[in-house]
Amino acid sequence: MKVHEYQGKEVLERYGVRTQRGIVVDTPEQAHAAFAQLGGDLAVVKAQIHAGGRGKGGGVKLVKSAQEAADVTKKMLGMMLKTHQTGPEGQMVRKVFICEGLDLARELYVGIALDRSLGKPVLMVSAEGGMEIETLAVERPEALLKLAFDPLMGLQAHQARRAAFFLGLDGALRKKAVPFLMALAKAYIDLDCEIAEINPLVITEDQEIVALDAKMNFDSNALYRHPDIAAMRDESEEDPKEVAASKFDLNYIALDGSIGCMVNGAGLAMATMDTIQQHGAAPANFLDVGGAATEENITEAFRIILSDPNVKGILVNIFGGIMKCDIVARGVIGAARAVDLHVPLVVRLEGTNVQEGRALLQSSGLNITPASSLDEGATLICQAVQAGV
Repeated sequence: MKVHEYQGKEVLERYGVRTQRGIVVDTPEQAHAAFAQLGGDLAVVKAQIHAGGRGKGGGVKLVKSAQEAADVTKKMLGMMLKTHQTGPEGQMVRKVFICEGLDLARELYVGIALDRSLGKPVLMVSAEGGMEIETLAVERPEALLKLAFDPLMGLQAHQARRAAFFLGLDGALRKKAVPFLMALAKAYIDLDCEIAEINPLVITEDQEIVALDAKMNFDSNALYRHPDIAAMRDESEEDPKEVAASKFDLNYIALDGSIGCMVNGAGLAMATMDTIQQHGAAPANFLDVGGAATEENITEAFRIILSDPNVKGILVNIFGGIMKCDIVARGVIGAARAVDLHVPLVVRLEGTNVQEGRALLQSSGLNITPASSLDEGATLICQAVQAGV
């Protein structure tokens, strides 16, 4: 789960990580008051969306008065902010973060992410903050230090000192950097983060270390342990289909193809999408209904798939173990009737009670094409879509 910058900073502050002070607002009048409350003669207006690259897209502006803060906020609110992470349609700005102005001496990069090959979190630091870290890692990997650490032991002081040396910090700054980095790592572990990134991390003219930005993504499967983090979810920033799916315990991710997929099990879902690709088409979604789906869940899965106007056909690929094939078949039949199915539907069932399930589909009177294998199912749905059936 993603959160906004202002929420990420709020979380980091709990762990003693110093962040750029700011006030989140959603009206120009609040922006005017926020500038005055922060004090000083300079502030930054930052659009709050779940995407990076906001500055290049016009979502970060310096302002020098309360009235200018209000004027910029008025223009920013409601705009469709387009960045390299939003896609061409952009994301609507509903909130902005009015932040204090700081005198910057240096910009650095600090981030923590999980290295799945090592099975450990990795601290990454670079003296070149503000850049796209993915680009830096490819073009100049020597400019990025990576330090894996044990999630049970946490980031050790000697590792934090090594990172501080790599960043070119010395004396008092190094002493400040060590607890700063260890606090960031503790937040990452304690809160089941997937990513904790500060880009840029700045050194101010008065030699303070401050998180100028904060990107934090949390493991959605661990949110039950962190109700305070779960409460930060902003559904307006998510795909409405993905929000609807989550309410029925469906794992749904929208893609760009034309063939809707409904599968049980992530591995089978990936195999199904790969097979569709091999037959010259593209999947419109990843959708895992899980191992204990009900007729209600299956009906909702069909509604979500068909809410995508790009879907021209649906392939259902179910291996019945705990979820028996006859129950799946009843769910598919009920769903097809409930949603007024208007695109080709191919169903491949295998596993417990498969014969009963296939018989139910054949006797349903609906335009459902059975398939005995995944390859046959992919072939049939691709042919039907290409023929415009």
